[in-house]
Amino acid sequence: MDKELLQISFLSLDSGLGEAIARALGDGFSLRTNGSSRVDQLQELLSWADVVLLDLRQSAEQAEETGLRLLDDISAQPAHPPILVLCDAENRPLMLRTIEKGATDSIPNPPNILELRLLFRRAYRMSAAERELRHLNALQASGRRLHGLLGSSPAMQELFLMAERIAPCDVNVLVTGETGTGKELLARAIHHGGARGSGPLIAFSCANLPETLVEDELFGHEKGAFTGAFLARQGRVEAANHGTLFLDEIGDLGLGLQPKLLRVLQEKTFERLGSNKTINVDVRLISATNRNLQEMVQQGKFREDLFYRLNVVELRLPPLRERRDDISLLAHHFLQRSVELFHKKARRFSPAMMQALEQYNWPGNVRELENVVQRAVVLSDGHTLEAAQLPATLRSIVTVDEPVARPAVVEAESNVPPMSYEDEIRRFKRNLILRTLREYGWRKAESARALGVARGYLHRLIHQLEIHEEETEISEKEGDTSPLGPVM
Repeated sequence: MDKELLQISFLSLDSGLGEAIARALGDGFSLRTNGSSRVDQLQELLSWADVVLLDLRQSAEQAEETGLRLLDDISAQPAHPPILVLCDAENRPLMLRTIEKGATDSIPNPPNILELRLLFRRAYRMSAAERELRHLNALQASGRRLHGLLGSSPAMQELFLMAERIAPCDVNVLVTGETGTGKELLARAIHHGGARGSGPLIAFSCANLPETLVEDELFGHEKGAFTGAFLARQGRVEAANHGTLFLDEIGDLGLGLQPKLLRVLQEKTFERLGSNKTINVDVRLISATNRNLQEMVQQGKFREDLFYRLNVVELRLPPLRERRDDISLLAHHFLQRSVELFHKKARRFSPAMMQALEQYNWPGNVRELENVVQRAVVLSDGHTLEAAQLPATLRSIVTVDEPVARPAVVEAESNVPPMSYEDEIRRFKRNLILRTLREYGWRKAESARALGVARGYLHRLIHQLEIHEEETEISEKEGDTSPLGPVM
């Protein structure tokens, strides 16, 4: 999703700052400074830019209201690129106004080049994910049935192609994959894409149920078949006649029931419990499992003949950690759906929250991601979802190595040797934490929430970086002589 060369349009009357930022960004970025705010020139400018950086500093000789009107003009353009706004660090009300008006993020002046590179890349990725989601929604609206299955990664695109090919062919399908990857959604897509799409789709999970209960659920019973059977009951197999039967967790099906299911597949017949009457059925079977059925066959826990009947075509759903390019796309999809469901104002993810989502390992896969986004939307009050609204397991990922608050900073002076990567990161951490602690009066609980990290982790960082309250004034002076001193 990343581009080799990211094109940045810097809207500012300060061409000197634009040249300094362009030099500091280095390879991978192309920055143009445009001092005009004429609306009739926006289309050409926005069609070139991947990201817009709008200068709203007081020193930029540009009135605040004029800049906000320009932000409104850009936001009104269809499919405009993401907008980052450069503001004076102390002007927090303006920063909040720009976010309300549609800016992706705000950056305090002077900008931190390390952070700026990260924000440009992340803003572009998030914007590209939103465009991809709109494209997929358009495909779905035009008749393509994805049934909630989204993915632009090569693995998912190949899976979609396979599903589309086999859907019209009336063969049994075995869907494999970890819990939460969307196996039932894939089964529904195959059902609706085939000739049986107008027929019933009956789903049943075999997981952790007694064999007698599973038998009754699948095949039904006659009146008086057992104590409490006051009426005859149709089973799932019979209900799926002329349609599709989806059996989830097929690896949990007991050995005693496996021959009866095999008979349904081979002979297309079965009997209800308590009856000798043979019932004919015509069903397509799609089964799913997160277990290795071949190993179970070798261990004598699953019939080999049934395995080969189930596994005419196998489709494997990859876990989310193997298709990280899809995380942003899925997260935006769940955001839109949750906002509509709970009538919230949230419209975007903060960079820190997206960092956590992209780096987390997702043992619960897509289902866990949906729950995390839904939780954040429920807890949100504004337009941006923050890292503080994540569960503790994800908040611990948001480290200050990739900034979650706004440090000051900048470009190395040519007459000072460059710092090592480790020294630069250490200095960056110290400045970020000191700034946040000063802003919140050294109240560590509030500072930790602002940084999006656990309070205990903040205490460890303060100790590791040897930060003391009396150093706050010294750190400001050091910032003027640091190798990464201000650009201006």
